[in-house]
Amino acid sequence: MLTAHVITIFPDFFGSFLAHPLISKATDIDALSIRLHDLREYTHDNHRSVDDMPFGGGPGMVLMPGPLFEAVDDIREDGKIDRVILLTPQGRPLDQDVVAELSAAQSIALICGRYEGVDERVREHLATEEYSIGDYVLAGGELPAMVLLEAIVRLLPGVVGREESTFDESHSFAMLEYPQYTRPSKFRDWKVPKVLLSGDHQRIERWRARQSLLRTLTRRPDLVAGWRGICGAEELSARLQKALNDE
Repeated sequence: MLTAHVITIFPDFFGSFLAHPLISKATDIDALSIRLHDLREYTHDNHRSVDDMPFGGGPGMVLMPGPLFEAVDDIREDGKIDRVILLTPQGRPLDQDVVAELSAAQSIALICGRYEGVDERVREHLATEEYSIGDYVLAGGELPAMVLLEAIVRLLPGVVGREESTFDESHSFAMLEYPQYTRPSKFRDWKVPKVLLSGDHQRIERWRARQSLLRTLTRRPDLVAGWRGICGAEELSARLQKALNDE
């Protein structure tokens, strides 16, 4: 079971998230335990202050190191934490490889930043790693924490109905997923590709593989760089690129 500790000044933010069927299923089958920690519980003044003005001046407030260190120390008293993760726009981009790696952990702690960020000593001496969900800025780390947790939960054994479905999805193998269709086979003037109605599973698999590669090449060429050294992938991508150039 994965135990995820979430350190936040807005624990109520997670109410509807915890009630979501996917998350509640994971907790019901003991694949996941999410424990919320109110950062203000680790303060020692009447105002329950967690932030202060930055040294050197500047706009905004910065989360102080004291409450964050105390929160993690308190969590560690109950057991080991494999990873202490700071969610920040300055972090490493979150991708499926990271998610898969984290899904194998036994216990993680997620620090939800706020305001102008956290005291640098939290980055240097408390967090083991930092992740970002994109090149944009949010008000805090609560939404990124939910994004990360949902991505992890989908990989936990027994949570997703058909576990093989998680292997075909976009980014599972540095490729985007192939196009999907459902009923009706003809909608307005748009028809489902005939191969998907053929019942020939080998042809369907070949079509899906080609579409996946083609979609990755045209929409996310940055992912193609990761194919170097994969048997046949570079040759196929070159052939697909040539076909695109010839069109």
